[in-house]
Amino acid sequence: MVDHLVLTLSKEGTMYTTNYLKLLLILQILFSLSYLTTSQQPSITPITTTSSVLDIDGHELQIGLKYTILPINQNGSSSSSGGVGGLALEAKNRPCPFYVIQKNVESSNGLPTRFMPIDNNQQVINLSTDLNIVFLASTIFVQSTAWKVGGAGERTGRRYVMSGGMTGRPGIDTISNWFKIERYGNNESYKIVFCPMVCSNCKIVCGNVGVFNENGKKWLGLNDEPLVVRFKKVLN
Repeated sequence: MVDHLVLTLSKEGTMYTTNYLKLLLILQILFSLSYLTTSQQPSITPITTTSSVLDIDGHELQIGLKYTILPINQNGSSSSSGGVGGLALEAKNRPCPFYVIQKNVESSNGLPTRFMPIDNNQQVINLSTDLNIVFLASTIFVQSTAWKVGGAGERTGRRYVMSGGMTGRPGIDTISNWFKIERYGNNESYKIVFCPMVCSNCKIVCGNVGVFNENGKKWLGLNDEPLVVRFKKVLN
C-alpha cells in the first residue's frame, strides 16, 4: 500500500516536472522567435520633404534675391527654354493702373521679382506662407509695383492681378496684397494662390492665380485653373 502510494506520487511528480520543462521550452522558443523577428526588422529611414520653394536649379528661394516667374506650358517647358513668355506689367483699359500679364513673346523671361514673406526673420521662401510679390521695375506713373488682387469687374465678375499693392502691414487694409506659393504636381512646379491668413476676421474668397485670355492677351487673375510656374534666379 505504501509502495503503491509512493509510486503514484513519484509518477505525478515526474509528470509535473515534464510539463514544467515543456512549458519552459515553449516559452524559450517563443522568446527566440520574437528576438529574431525584432532584430531582423529592417530599419526605416524617414522621408524628409522640404517645405521651401525651390528654383529651377534646385536651390531654395532666398529672401532679398531677385527671381523671374516662368510660366510652364502643357509640354512642361518654360520661357527660359523657349516655351512661353514671362510675366510683366501692362496697361489694360486705361493708362493706369497696370495689370500683370503673361507676355506672348517666347524669348521673354519677364520682369525680375522679389518675394517678401510676412515673417521678416525668414531666410528662405516657404510653401503656403503669406507673402508680397513685387516686380522690380519702374513705371511711367508713380505707383507701387507690388501685386494685389483687384475687385470684381461689373460685367465679367473677374478679379485681376494688378500693380499698386502695399508691402508689409498685414491686416484688413492690406488683405488683397498677400499671396502664397503652393506646390503643383510631383515635380518642382508651383502655383500662386490668393488665400491670405493675415486677417482672422475677414471673409476671403480664395482662388488660384490663373490666366484670362482676352483679345489675344493673357491677363493674370483669380481662376479655377492655375498658372503653373517655376522660378529662375536673376544673376545680375
